[in-house]
Amino acid sequence: MSLPLHGIRVLAIEQFGAGPYGSMYLADLGAEVIKIESRDSGGDPSRHTGAALMSDNDSAYFQTFNLNKKSITLNLKSEVGKAMFHDLVKTADVVWNNLRGNQPTRLGLDYSNLREIKENIVCTHISAYGRDNDRADWPGYDYLMQSECGFLELTGEPNSPPARFGLSMIDYMTGIVAGMGCLAALIGRAKNGGRDVDVSLFDVALHQLSYPATWYMNHGIRTERLPRSSHPSQTPVQLLKTSDSWIFVMCMTDKFWALLIGILEAEDLAHDPRFATMRNRAKNRDALTRILDEILQQDSTANWLVKLQTHIPVSPVYDLPAALENPFVKEVGMCTELRHQGKKLTVLRNPIRLDEERLAASPGRGLGENNEELLGKELGFAGQLDELKARGVI
Repeated sequence: MSLPLHGIRVLAIEQFGAGPYGSMYLADLGAEVIKIESRDSGGDPSRHTGAALMSDNDSAYFQTFNLNKKSITLNLKSEVGKAMFHDLVKTADVVWNNLRGNQPTRLGLDYSNLREIKENIVCTHISAYGRDNDRADWPGYDYLMQSECGFLELTGEPNSPPARFGLSMIDYMTGIVAGMGCLAALIGRAKNGGRDVDVSLFDVALHQLSYPATWYMNHGIRTERLPRSSHPSQTPVQLLKTSDSWIFVMCMTDKFWALLIGILEAEDLAHDPRFATMRNRAKNRDALTRILDEILQQDSTANWLVKLQTHIPVSPVYDLPAALENPFVKEVGMCTELRHQGKKLTVLRNPIRLDEERLAASPGRGLGENNEELLGKELGFAGQLDELKARGVI
């Protein structure tokens, strides 16, 4: 398969989730993504993170975010290391980082520092709060953004403690947004030259407040937690009880509402003024929930899915194992098996398809595995790598 980013070189100074997640998309799409890691610190901390460690400098967590990437070790604070980095910048298209906001300038990773090395370099910065404000030197993580930007107060059941998403979605969204900004800058390079691209976790989290933010800022409407993970205005769009578990029903339009009550053989609901319009159904959500629960508890989730699927949007509620063992996952090819360290490694595949084909994957490389290829052969330090390692340069 011909990949659209083939020939693009990305130098990535990154760790944990947001930066690696975004740059992995670039790697999956064909870019040569070279992780620049510090040997003294053990490299990307995610190499030592999570429930499944695979070797001294590898983990299932690390592999999740670093497929298709190369790795070199380089001390960017040493003069020799910085010179070697600048030699790599001359060959690169993107310098990518997700450091604390005040660090890129200190380490010389921004456009003002690198333009003399390569005029059309694109410097992409992911930080917690941005690089140009009084929080630039603050550390920050996904969970903090969910907390400060209102996500915890929008998640969970009413009158329960605030709850975060079960996944670090702010990290992942920030990585994707940074990738989009980076690619836009690459497309515009011929006209505009190089530049800085900045994306922060905080800004992305706030932007994800989307329509509840617009409602509040313009109309004073305060969106709050609702029972059963309900939509704030459309009803019934929520969890409902069956005889053996739960089902999620989404009647986002009057058409789906009419189909639902027809399949449930509950035509009397069509004539009940409490439920005649979407607005009325939202006002009388609790009463409608009790009625629908009573009907749906007459049969199992599996049987209701047979009756409802293809007619209205519905879904079972799966736990993690069931979600991954869902036959549909295999049907669409969203998992693949790799060989890594002599063992099978099963990973999720990139959701992008090109020409109806899934993108290929290979395991993330070991710490400094590409030193010989990139520092030794390409930069001309073959035969000096052991000395440079002893001196703490690589």
